[in-house]
Amino acid sequence: MTLEEHRELSTLLLERQPGLVFDALMMHQRRHGAPPSAGVPGVPWCTCGNCREMPTDQERKCCGQDQLNCVSLLPHFSQYCLEEGFIRIHRQYREDITALGNIREPGDDNREYRYGAYRHFIYWQHGALGHRNRLVIPSCCVWRIRDKFPDPQGHYTGFIPGL
Repeated sequence: MTLEEHRELSTLLLERQPGLVFDALMMHQRRHGAPPSAGVPGVPWCTCGNCREMPTDQERKCCGQDQLNCVSLLPHFSQYCLEEGFIRIHRQYREDITALGNIREPGDDNREYRYGAYRHFIYWQHGALGHRNRLVIPSCCVWRIRDKFPDPQGHYTGFIPGL
């Protein structure tokens, strides 16, 4: 396979499954060492400059891009994960399938939007994962979602591994 054919195939794969970029970045980091930090004070594991501190080591994950190409700043991220109308349709569909009730408590609306946005991100980047198969979402993306759909008391569940 020529270099040009390899590039075309890589581009096609990344267009079909954008989440593969994280796998490629991790493989590159293992071979060549971690990229230089973007200089976020107190967040040395961040390369994009948009991450914030997370409560566990497992959640301290960056998208691996530079500041201009951060996944949380991509137009598709905003459309799929921050657009209320898009997530509202998903919520209604999910409520119809799972027979979940309506919103009952203050703050439940934003919580449901957050969870919907997290599900959209994972599906957009990695496709369907299957029952109890979970992945950590980069901190920069988590915080863009939390900023858009905040909890009134600032309490967030964080990543819960599949059991």
